[in-house]
Amino acid sequence: MVYTNEANAASGMAVHDDCKLKFLELKAKRTHRFIVFKIEEKQKQVVVEKVGEPTQSYEDFAASLPADECRYAVFDFDFVTAENCQKSRIFFIAWSPDTSRVRSKMIYASSKDRFKRELDGIQIELQATDPTEMGLDVFRSRAN
Repeated sequence: MVYTNEANAASGMAVHDDCKLKFLELKAKRTHRFIVFKIEEKQKQVVVEKVGEPTQSYEDFAASLPADECRYAVFDFDFVTAENCQKSRIFFIAWSPDTSRVRSKMIYASSKDRFKRELDGIQIELQATDPTEMGLDVFRSRAN
């Protein structure tokens, strides 16, 4: 495996090449519905934790985020516009539940911007501390 040796100055987090590879597959080939990323504190890097198949739903995606741990995630949201056009938007979600550890929230917050820059093609960003802040209605309202 290849590792990006550029670490984030603020938090020291490197980004595993697989993160960018999977994101490119989602963006260009649409081979994934979502990707959940996790910071491995011991290895000081962001890694892919889970990849959702194109057939998986928003519910599958929401269920893959832990209730009490922070994560980054990308979700390919399909929708139909008022003009009846099929469209899609790539959402970046910074998942930071209130019940997660303070240290974890700080690490995820300080690494977020650099990690997001590595994923070229993010269209909309959401910050969520509980599931209601990233419900389907939120996706729909932000997608248009």
